[in-house]
Amino acid sequence: MSAAVLACLYASDSGSVTAADLVRHLRVSPATVSAAVGHLEGREFIHRERDSGTRRDRYFIDETAWYRATLAGAQANALLAVKAREGAVTLGSATPAGTRLLGMGEYLEKVGLDMIASAERWRDRLDR
Repeated sequence: MSAAVLACLYASDSGSVTAADLVRHLRVSPATVSAAVGHLEGREFIHRERDSGTRRDRYFIDETAWYRATLAGAQANALLAVKAREGAVTLGSATPAGTRLLGMGEYLEKVGLDMIASAERWRDRLDR
């Protein structure tokens, strides 16, 4: 459903839709839209603003959505890397579980840094 919401936002000329628009277009319940929107907001793909003079929220996507989402993913990886390394210390880095957690932490840290570097290269391209 999140992909369908993204598709609707990308397909709209304004890059914005209301929850009612999504319900009508996707033929799903408001609760389904709410869950998908919550997921996308949590990953920083979209943001919401109140329609002026109404109680309706409008959801927006812009050209920096993937950049923001990539940075949010990198931050999540960094947090997981820290927790994995803490787990390795707790279990002992010489134990099989500790070794796996240490490897996981190293992997997530490196991938997160690569994600940030790649996102920054694309951000520079967007700015040009």
